[in-house]
Amino acid sequence: MIRRIARLWRQKETKEQDMADLETLLQKLDRTRIPKHIAIIMDGNGRWANSRGLPRYFGHKAGVESLRDIVRACSELKINVLTVYAFSTENWKRPQEEISILMDLLVEYLHKEIDELCDEGVRVNPIGKLEELPESAIKALKMAVERSRENEGLILNLALNYGGRAEIIEAVRAIVAKVKAGDLSVEQIDSNIISEHLYTSGQPDPDLLIRPSGDFRISNFLLWQLAYTEFWYTPVMWPDFRRIHLVNAIIDYQGRDRRFGGLKKNDKTT
Repeated sequence: MIRRIARLWRQKETKEQDMADLETLLQKLDRTRIPKHIAIIMDGNGRWANSRGLPRYFGHKAGVESLRDIVRACSELKINVLTVYAFSTENWKRPQEEISILMDLLVEYLHKEIDELCDEGVRVNPIGKLEELPESAIKALKMAVERSRENEGLILNLALNYGGRAEIIEAVRAIVAKVKAGDLSVEQIDSNIISEHLYTSGQPDPDLLIRPSGDFRISNFLLWQLAYTEFWYTPVMWPDFRRIHLVNAIIDYQGRDRRFGGLKKNDKTT
């Protein structure tokens, strides 16, 4: 009992310190330079669970709590778009039991959170080859899309059965079909035309990509859209990722000089 009380007290002290640190960070945040679009690769759930001697399921379930906190934070910060990498086209290679758990967690999240998401004005927008998902997931996604269709706040892109190469292939096929039909000429094809045929059509490209867990790769995520995105990596596993880490990432982003291939304003060199 004494050990349990001591552990709970330490957790309380840690939480209070985190809140104080967050308040300090928020004072440093430039509210006029908040990124319009943030993309996150939600990585590290399995390793988080393994490091604690737990089944991978616990890591995925803990990851849902992180998603809940980050969606709320992005909504409060008035970010326009949040795109999270939830399930890739390559994730089907995982054990069937783990895939089933992931899909069940998706359905559970959507049903539990849809009321609060709508209260906060969040619009749910799934992207990817959705028709290949289990029927239960498709049904839950349709419900969330319909319930949140009129919301005008944060757009929450849920990348499910998503792959950057597959997205580009689909875009190319759609463009070729229009050329064949005579609705589009080859000369009209440019970067804007391609962007219009991607899942994120009509949205700004990500300003900031966040990857937890310490890996340094983009894993077939938003290959076209990330052309000039700022990257931010952290060793923190996704289940431990909270708004204090998000604010840290945004502050770091705000300190960067985004040149989009050009020179610094005061740089006269070639």
